[in-house]
Amino acid sequence: MAKVEQKQVVVDQIKAKLEGASSILLVDYRGLTVEQDTTLRKELREAGVEYKVFKNTMVNFAVQGTEFEAISKHLEGPTAIAISYEDATAGARVLAKVAKTNEKLEFKAGVVEGTYYDAQGMLAIGNIAPREELLGRLLGSFQSPMASFARVIKQVAEKDAE
Repeated sequence: MAKVEQKQVVVDQIKAKLEGASSILLVDYRGLTVEQDTTLRKELREAGVEYKVFKNTMVNFAVQGTEFEAISKHLEGPTAIAISYEDATAGARVLAKVAKTNEKLEFKAGVVEGTYYDAQGMLAIGNIAPREELLGRLLGSFQSPMASFARVIKQVAEKDAE
């Protein structure tokens, strides 16, 4: 098999991974120890995020003509790609958590649900709480006034009963 054919197989693999992705994130992993990288990969796997290192040129060919094309300008130097399928912010959340304790892990850029974000934008997305937690907060904010109103009505009814 010629080298071009071998490279095309890798590009096709990357394209297949990107087809069902809700978000991708590029990070510079230079300076991470093997132990830190292993821990990072484990946390990402548990969150349902695929984390791989591909050649930049292969990723560049794979993203051409897709919603992720905007990240191609950041494909320089050592780059790892985190691909999220279900929860679009899961990869950014895990990587932001690890970046707080490890300054060597640097965000490059990413695309979340079709929108391009630079490193600062991806870091901000990583600091957003998970969807379930946000829904819980919203429900709590709806529930609080109703519970207070019910307590007041109950106290008024008890006072009238006396």
